Amino acid sequence: MLKTKGRAKTEMYPTPNKVKTRAKAKAKAKIPNNQQQQRVLSTLNSQLSILNSQFSTPMATSSSCSSPYTNGSSPITTIAQDHLFSILLLLPLDSIFCFALTCKKFRSLTYSDSLWESLCRRDWGNSTIDALRSFDVDGKQQQFPWKKLYQQIYQLDSVYCRRLLTHPQGGEELLLPRPRASHSLNFVSGCLVLFGGGCEGGRHLDDTWVAYAGNNFKRILEWNKIESGVPSGRFGHSCVVIGDCLVLFGGINDHGARQNDTWIGQVAVHDAFGITLSWRLLDVGSIVPPPRGAHAACSMDKRRMLIHGGIGLSGLRLGDTWVLELSENLHLGVWQETVTHPSPPSRSGHTLTPVGGNQTILFGGRGLGYEVLNDVWLFDTSDGHWRWVQLLFDLQNIPQGLTLPRVGHSANLIIGGRLLIYGGEDSYRHRKNDFWVLDISSVTSIMQSGSPPSPDRSMTKLWRRLKSKGDNPCGRSFHRACVDPSGRNLYIFGGMVDGLLNPAESSVLRFDGELFLVELLLQC
Repeated sequence: MLKTKGRAKTEMYPTPNKVKTRAKAKAKAKIPNNQQQQRVLSTLNSQLSILNSQFSTPMATSSSCSSPYTNGSSPITTIAQDHLFSILLLLPLDSIFCFALTCKKFRSLTYSDSLWESLCRRDWGNSTIDALRSFDVDGKQQQFPWKKLYQQIYQLDSVYCRRLLTHPQGGEELLLPRPRASHSLNFVSGCLVLFGGGCEGGRHLDDTWVAYAGNNFKRILEWNKIESGVPSGRFGHSCVVIGDCLVLFGGINDHGARQNDTWIGQVAVHDAFGITLSWRLLDVGSIVPPPRGAHAACSMDKRRMLIHGGIGLSGLRLGDTWVLELSENLHLGVWQETVTHPSPPSRSGHTLTPVGGNQTILFGGRGLGYEVLNDVWLFDTSDGHWRWVQLLFDLQNIPQGLTLPRVGHSANLIIGGRLLIYGGEDSYRHRKNDFWVLDISSVTSIMQSGSPPSPDRSMTKLWRRLKSKGDNPCGRSFHRACVDPSGRNLYIFGGMVDGLLNPAESSVLRFDGELFLVELLLQC
């Protein structure tokens, strides 16, 4: 989107050198109030009117001006800098860059580090920025040049992969989770929590493992097995983070029985007792979703969980949507089915990812006809009206887009409002090791404009395949992945991979038990 070969394209994020070139060109032309400047100043004046109504004392402006422009100047130039700061935070990036071209004073303001930190907080959320600030480098708090960071996130094209090391507890025998697939992996309370899954021989697992992965864990993890005995063994279940708790639903055991029970897991890190985790069955009443496994789920906010689809009784793929509403103390829950038209077709092995606010993204999976899908749906609960909206795009118009259809992949929200998609398998069960990003922030802004995105408008430009460097994981499917609170680090564990019994034999399926860390390549 930003760098293209051949014909030049318009940049949504101009580089500093290009901004300088444009500013010099404007100065050389000696046109103090061209159409572009007037457009931006007019926008700022309209934002000023809105802000004026929010302040008890009106902002200082030139009362003698009967129009926005008098003698080549604007009343905007007399506004106090802190008020201009507030106005700029209401504008999109392209308007902010245009505003920087009007004069040196405004350029200095729009390129200030304090403004760009506020823009990062506006667009990525306070929790992400606070998590970034909490990371130390050699014992010192890391300082970010916020404008450069924002630009690098916008232009992200690479990730760096590394295999994480583990070590035993003191001199004890090394304890590690068994290789598995279709398990759950979550990041909560500074810890990675691994539960269940399927292993060799089609057997389920019922073990829970916890490893601290908070600040400064030095790339070495120590897994601790939690002896709880519950929930019962299963694979293809879902487990999401809500606050400081885990909410687990459904799954399939090694007898093929589908589950529809709901569990709450509480993780705590103690100085004296180490890491503890306790599970308890949630009371949800008599109305519950039909039993299933291989469905998709995610949290919607601090009190709700969303599930869709999966494989139900008799192997039938489902297409229903359910929402779990939790009580404030997380001791009770109420399931409610939501029926809307249109809605995603029945499927399994897909993903649901919360993307901020009241929106969730569904991607991929395997359909009723066993076909592997590549469609994208947005679940929107804004204004109390729940609806599914399909986001259309043409694979032919996306570079390497024909490789996008997949099932058994992972999809996680990373810093910058991007969906990071990894791995999975195609309709021929060829396992993938590629990384893709979908720019959800642009999708949601289009949705807010009131016009659903169409293939010829924007969706094909929002996909980008990333380069991967370092110790790349081999192709895998039905692995699990989660991100830390900064949205900068992705953890990948397990999955089904191709293996060789010996060089003379054809490849066979095996389960993987390695843990990888995938970092966004940012030069800060």
